[in-house]
Amino acid sequence: MTPQPYDYVRRELVEPDWRRFPGWSHVTEAQWRNAQWQRVNCVKNARQLRAVLGGLLTDDFYEDLAADRETFASMSMLIPPHMLNTTVVDPVSSPLEFTKMFYADPVRRYMLPVSSDRDPRWPSHPHSQRDSLHEAEMWVVEGLTHRYPTKVLAEMVSTCPQYCGHCTRMDLVGNSTPLIDKHKLSLKPVDRQDQMIDYLKKTPGVRDVVVSGGDVANVPWPQLESFLMRLLDIETVRDIRLATKALAGLPQHWLQPRVVEGLERVARTASRRGVNLAIHTHVNHAQSVTPLVAEAARTALEVGVRDVRNQGVLMKGVNATPADLLDLCFALQGEANILPYYFYMCDMIPNAEHWRVSVWEAQELQHAIMGYLPGYATPRIVCDVPYVGKRWVHQLAEYDRELGISYWTKNYRTGIELEDPEALNRRYPYYDPISTLGETGQKRWADQA
Repeated sequence: MTPQPYDYVRRELVEPDWRRFPGWSHVTEAQWRNAQWQRVNCVKNARQLRAVLGGLLTDDFYEDLAADRETFASMSMLIPPHMLNTTVVDPVSSPLEFTKMFYADPVRRYMLPVSSDRDPRWPSHPHSQRDSLHEAEMWVVEGLTHRYPTKVLAEMVSTCPQYCGHCTRMDLVGNSTPLIDKHKLSLKPVDRQDQMIDYLKKTPGVRDVVVSGGDVANVPWPQLESFLMRLLDIETVRDIRLATKALAGLPQHWLQPRVVEGLERVARTASRRGVNLAIHTHVNHAQSVTPLVAEAARTALEVGVRDVRNQGVLMKGVNATPADLLDLCFALQGEANILPYYFYMCDMIPNAEHWRVSVWEAQELQHAIMGYLPGYATPRIVCDVPYVGKRWVHQLAEYDRELGISYWTKNYRTGIELEDPEALNRRYPYYDPISTLGETGQKRWADQA
């Protein structure tokens, strides 16, 4: 019998044993499940990484890491123990073998990039931008992006419990790096939240609020609960989505009794008022779906959150194959009760070309994963086109494959285009990684540069 392109095999979730790392050999399960212990013991620099991994990594890796920190890194290093524990989960026999596996590890590749990962010729696309989606241009008050007619994005904080190398908000989120001097939120949190609530009260056309950052897990719970209850008091708000990678990177946060109890209060209030409350998390590889992640997701559902959904990012070396995407989706949907929702094409930020895929590659991946998952759990692969918004990868209007330029249209105006009569007639460009082009296309980009 001819085999299928993909064979589904159920794989039960496993929590990797953190004690395999020398620095955590004496860490108890009670410590591991403690959110505060996880935050205190985050890895923030090479010295702390050495302390955890002992002699498992060779010096070559640390030299590679230092070169990246100095020249390419757009995000500061911050990796919770739980996230680091999902790298190199198989047994190893020597530092050389561990280093080889660590280099190849998909979670490492986006959480802890090194210089040799980057595209040697085109580390950045000529059209890359620090705020590639122009979200700050569309702030109606500080931190509140009104990009779509009926939806807003509320950036509560500019920090996360962990920093991903490909972060789309690298212009704002995290500490400054040698490459990027970060922008800062200037208002006090209470004043910023007051302005957000006032705007929403005066703008009844907005029905959907994404509460994000940064990450809502870094907002003190009483402050977050107060803000959510104020949102629920606005009759025109019908959907609230909490954006938190911490559900995957620091699930211990969402299992704290005070957070669970508070989330239940918010969820029950939302249910009484007919508002859809959901959590959106960010998982990029099946290795990151562990029993603790599943426990956090189930707990949120048990206390009344309507849905827990995943918005991953499509990245070469991480998940940009049909098998990797399907393995991840089955782990999420089948084992952790997390709905596969979106996979975004990696945004056009500086030094991201080694992660990005072309539109045609994304189209092929969308085709390849169809028919295996339930329809409601089959994720859409989307391109977040600057000044346009999310579009399914097959929705382009025109595609110059030689130069790797796709053109997209839209059916609404953002807040900065209300006086622009051509906004709905214009075609907006998006650019494939130059390394994915043929020889002629690459030469034309090189000549322009």
